[in-house]
Amino acid sequence: MQTQNQKIIHLGAVCSLLALIFLCIAWELLLAPVRPGGSWLVLKVIPLLLPLRGILKRDLYTMQWSSMLILLYFAEGIVRGMSDTGLSATLGWIEVALVLSFFICVIAYLRPYKKAAKALARQALQKETE
Repeated sequence: MQTQNQKIIHLGAVCSLLALIFLCIAWELLLAPVRPGGSWLVLKVIPLLLPLRGILKRDLYTMQWSSMLILLYFAEGIVRGMSDTGLSATLGWIEVALVLSFFICVIAYLRPYKKAAKALARQALQKETE
């Protein structure tokens, strides 16, 4: 049974992932594309779509691997935030904020499950040594 906090944390993860998807699409097609009229960099959104269903369904395995995948977007946001100018740099920092929000929410969501798994493993080891 999930607590109210878990539900809020999950909602934060979902919202930040969706916001990141929409940001990437708008960034590369409308707001500050590398080439006028849009660029093929919009395809960078495809890896973000892969974990979306699992995140919506609260799949723990998907949350684990997506927390590593999202770090690629953190790196891109840092690079573009520091190297680009104008709106593109601002969008880079917004990307960093969304990535950090997603990452923190996912880690916070997974924490009780990880604790429970460790406790179960400890119990199994104790029974094995008896």
